[in-house]
Amino acid sequence: LIYIGEFGFPPLVPDCKGNKGDNLIFLPFQVLIIAHVTAGMVNLTRHEKEKYFLTATGEKELFPSLHDPHSRELSVVIPAYNEELRMPVMLDEAMEYLENRQKQHPSFTYEVIVVDDGSKDKTTEVAMRYSRKYGAEKFRVLTLVRNRGKGGAVRMGTMSSRGRVILMADADGATKFADIDKVEAGINDLNPKPENMAISCGSRAHLEQESVAQRSMFRTFLMYGFHFLVWFFCVRGIKDTQCGFKLFTREAALKTFSSLHVERWAFDVELLYIAQCFKIPIAEVAVNWTEIEGSKLVPFWSWLQMGRDLVFIRLRYFTGAWSLQSSNKTD
Repeated sequence: LIYIGEFGFPPLVPDCKGNKGDNLIFLPFQVLIIAHVTAGMVNLTRHEKEKYFLTATGEKELFPSLHDPHSRELSVVIPAYNEELRMPVMLDEAMEYLENRQKQHPSFTYEVIVVDDGSKDKTTEVAMRYSRKYGAEKFRVLTLVRNRGKGGAVRMGTMSSRGRVILMADADGATKFADIDKVEAGINDLNPKPENMAISCGSRAHLEQESVAQRSMFRTFLMYGFHFLVWFFCVRGIKDTQCGFKLFTREAALKTFSSLHVERWAFDVELLYIAQCFKIPIAEVAVNWTEIEGSKLVPFWSWLQMGRDLVFIRLRYFTGAWSLQSSNKTD
């Protein structure tokens, strides 16, 4: 067995001549072993409190399952962690769009699911105001007992949704909600038949040159380094894997989220990696995007964590620590 150092890296032990360099030859194998033995399995279980949502009258009702047939045209899943200040602007815009669309097309049905990812502020209370205003048939709040990370929150909300198609949207409102028309067009252009598998990803790639001009050289280096790691280890053909505005057919959501392991920032990459392994068609559609103050992403450390996760995603599938399987039932 190879000894793993205090911080998860194998030590470079000097040989009899005091040289450490020769041990670098074994470093890739040591990283491979670390990736394999530290791999966590997909956890679809939920706390008893996470199985229910509150109605406008305060009664508890059981969340449905993604395994059930759809009963709404659209589900909107919004992960939120300490978003009591930023979220109302996004929710006002989303609900105005959805209500107007329903007035114009009475057959259109929808639901919004805000997933409070173990927030320490009043995110749940703010979201519940909308549930009381619009009713629990249109607006539901799923409060997680502990913080899982954005990927875990999105998965929990998705597994509780009723939509024929399911939109993942960030709580900060960085992407204009009306751009759902664009990602819907992307799904339709893919013509997801006969298995109805398709994913349409909002993309900020067309804004990259403008953003590079406004960023420091160091942040630009981190961004391009991350793009390279995504391309080299996991996903090819998608320029922007991280935009938090993605639309899934119900069948594609079940296939991908049931196999998802990563619950933090790099979950989008694993999700698209899984989709490409299953040969699910993916569209990439340009959307409007504005940087909103208050991001939870810490530039250096978050990018470092995502880079590590990208390497480990590929290695864990390579070694068989993780495997792709048919859709699992939730507990």
